[in-house]
Amino acid sequence: MFIDKFTPVRSKAQLAALKLIVKLIPTPMPNILLGAQSRLRLAEQIAHFGFKRVLLVTDEVLLQLGVTSPIVDRLNEMGVETVVYSEVTPDPGFRVVESGLKILHQHTCDAVLAVGGGSSIDAAKVIALAATNNKTPQDLVGILKARKRALPLFVVPTTAGTGSEVTIGAVISDEITHVKNLVIDPKLVPLAAALDPEIMVGMPRSVTADTGIDALTHCLESWISDFSTPETEFYSGAGVRLVFKHLEKACENGQDHEARGAMALAANYGGQAINKTGLGYVHAIAHQLGTQYGVPHGRANAIVLPHILEVNRKCAEARMAALARFCDLASDKDMDSRAADKLIERVNELLAALPIERKVKGIDQSHFADIAQASMKEAHGTYAVPRYLNQGDIVQVLRVISAS
Repeated sequence: MFIDKFTPVRSKAQLAALKLIVKLIPTPMPNILLGAQSRLRLAEQIAHFGFKRVLLVTDEVLLQLGVTSPIVDRLNEMGVETVVYSEVTPDPGFRVVESGLKILHQHTCDAVLAVGGGSSIDAAKVIALAATNNKTPQDLVGILKARKRALPLFVVPTTAGTGSEVTIGAVISDEITHVKNLVIDPKLVPLAAALDPEIMVGMPRSVTADTGIDALTHCLESWISDFSTPETEFYSGAGVRLVFKHLEKACENGQDHEARGAMALAANYGGQAINKTGLGYVHAIAHQLGTQYGVPHGRANAIVLPHILEVNRKCAEARMAALARFCDLASDKDMDSRAADKLIERVNELLAALPIERKVKGIDQSHFADIAQASMKEAHGTYAVPRYLNQGDIVQVLRVISAS
């Protein structure tokens, strides 16, 4: 039987320490450039800052599609040399970061530019942080493991989900154990980012849906977190409203710049919110589905999300009801129980309208206990969830999401 090393007392003590750290250490806010062509204005800004040689971190697909070409051309026009590193893979591991770090040092790059989704941005973050701290990526795993500021980092997200352009965290996998490791440090926050809807118009419907639900999950988990504050509610609440209004439109018409821009903002708001509140069990379980079964992160969140909302219905009913009213899903006349129902119903309605598979095929029931243990290890003492789940709670969720 699994015995959680984080007892309730120890978990609460660790959370209290984490809350103090979040409160005392300010989180930098990058300069955000919005709108069409903002990616090119970001390239100009890099040149204005005086950087001479930039490591561009991306993936091979985006490179071959020519997504990075206009940015590289503008940098070159402005007198900035670009060294391209395109070996980033989904859920990048330590080796990906180490390879990028080696290239950065070989070419003596003085800044880093990430163009891509959460994988490219997370890899770039850790490359930039390791570069100035004389540490391996493995040494940076944990909270506040770096002493020096990261190499100047700039970001152009090509998806609207992770909000990595503003978050204090990065996820790097271990290729051997397949464990996803968290690097948490305000020094990871970029100097500037461009939220450019033009660069997102080619995103496939499935990726648009998956990443959009990732943004929604960030906002929902932040809203019901025990670390939630009026400040974080501004961001998480606005993010939920934007997703409810614009995600279906972005999936239906990828050329809809308004919807694309709104989803980019929703992801950005979600990232700002979780900087202060952290994540929850949706992510804790989704991370295991990603590492063990290769389920894309946003899709894994979509699969788990409604079931964790149900699990938290009682303990977070008042919070869910408040969010339902904020999103105009319920009125003050509705009892909290009915308002919370309406929020969960809206989430399920949205998921049903999107091209997202709601089950995980091929889950081996003999893995349920290990997945539950790993989820609990990630969450306990790290995430300020409304209540800690036990192994039985998580196994029940796994049973429901398993496809026969």
